[in-house]
Amino acid sequence: MGRPALTPGRTATGADRPYRRIRPVRLALSMYEIDRPRVSARETARDVVAAEHVAGGATVVSLRGEIDVLTAPALAERLDALTVSPRPDLVLDLRSIAFIDCAGLGVLCRARNRVLARRGRLRLISDNGCLVRLLRVAGLGGVFDVQPHLPHLPPAVANEAPSTASP
Repeated sequence: MGRPALTPGRTATGADRPYRRIRPVRLALSMYEIDRPRVSARETARDVVAAEHVAGGATVVSLRGEIDVLTAPALAERLDALTVSPRPDLVLDLRSIAFIDCAGLGVLCRARNRVLARRGRLRLISDNGCLVRLLRVAGLGGVFDVQPHLPHLPPAVANEAPSTASP
């Protein structure tokens, strides 16, 4: 007794069990990815960081648009520059963010780790329940300090010098 004959589209495997050949499928990009223009890292940093100012010793960075694979490297570079000082106090305003993916979550985690390593503070501002839910689903629910509104921060004094007591 010989092996069973192979028919078109079928072939034998280890114990002469037939299986059907699967043709490789080419994955197509979505229309969103095809139509999206390619831009440099400098342009993406300008697109994501809407405003940045210092208030009450905290650096407030307002973000807008999308934090995704395209914009994450530029944003990470900017946040790295803001977290090099000892005891950084960083407030990220995410209320104008329309989309954030795993690359964006990675940037937030990196900023958090850098801030905590320097004994600083990171606060996220978002009134969007979807972001809070996304953080919870990703296992980051209790990791970030998420507030619905900007905290009251007194304006920074331009020429604030440390006070020295004179005898």
